[in-house]
Formats: sequence, C-alpha cells, structure tokens
Amino acid sequence: MLRIAQVLKSNGTQGELLVSFFDVSPEDIDLEEPVFVYFDGLPVPFYFESFVRRGVNRALVRLTGVRSLKDADELAGQSLYADYFEEELEEDITGWEVLDQEGALVGTVADFEDIPGNTCIWVRRPSGEEVLLPFHEDLVLGTDPASRRISLTVPEGLV
Repeated sequence: MLRIAQVLKSNGTQGELLVSFFDVSPEDIDLEEPVFVYFDGLPVPFYFESFVRRGVNRALVRLTGVRSLKDADELAGQSLYADYFEEELEEDITGWEVLDQEGALVGTVADFEDIPGNTCIWVRRPSGEEVLLPFHEDLVLGTDPASRRISLTVPEGLV
C-alpha cells in the first residue's frame, strides 16, 4: 500500500480529522475506496463519510467509526494508506534505473510484486538476471523523474 497522508490532529468533538496529503493531490482521492490505518501491524480499513478541502494539500475529513474526540485523538499522528494508487505507481517507475546507496547502477525496474504489507520491485540487472528488492518508503533515498532514476538503500546481500 502507498502512504498517501498523515492525520495531523483531531478537529472538534465529533471525530473530524485534519489530514495532510503527501504526493497525492486531495482531488485524486477516490472517496468510494477505503483508506487504511495500521494498528498492531495490521491494516484497518476506513471509509470517508465527509471530505472538505482545506488549502492545497489538506482536508478536513470524517472516517467511518470515528465519532468522538477520543476516537479522533487515537488517529492523530497516524499515516493513511491506500492501495488504489499502486497501479499508477507501477506505470510511473517501470523502466526507471535503480541506483544503490553508493550511486552504483543496480538495474532497471521490470515489474512489481504486491506482497501484502511488503511491496517489492523486480529489478533487471545489467547481466539480465532479475532480483526482487523491497520497495518501502523508508528505503527510497530519492527519485529523479527527469532522468527516470530512483535511489534505494539496497539491503546487503540482495544484489
């Protein structure tokens, strides 16, 4: 799943939340699809009951099951994830060069492997062999859309 937003704080006493979006514009959010919050390592789905834009990358939202200030405070600081952006992401970086943390070429992105809770990418090495690498936001060091390159921390022993 792709992390799309962070709950900044509760708003009012009826469970409303102020949310800030990352690389996704609020108008790109599919209000019919769930967003997920991880509790104890498991994704819990929530649906939007209301969604009011606040500025360029923020919105005031109500989520199913969040009815009180206490419920909203429990979500403050949590990240929101969505899985309906992954197809778009796959199209965006397939064919990009992958560089390791030293700047050395690892290969090019060949495909995605959607393992629940652990998205990975297949990288075609210059030798032609393909390796599976974890593709988590904590491992992404940077992206350069102009040159179609992505820099990753590649765990030792994987390539």
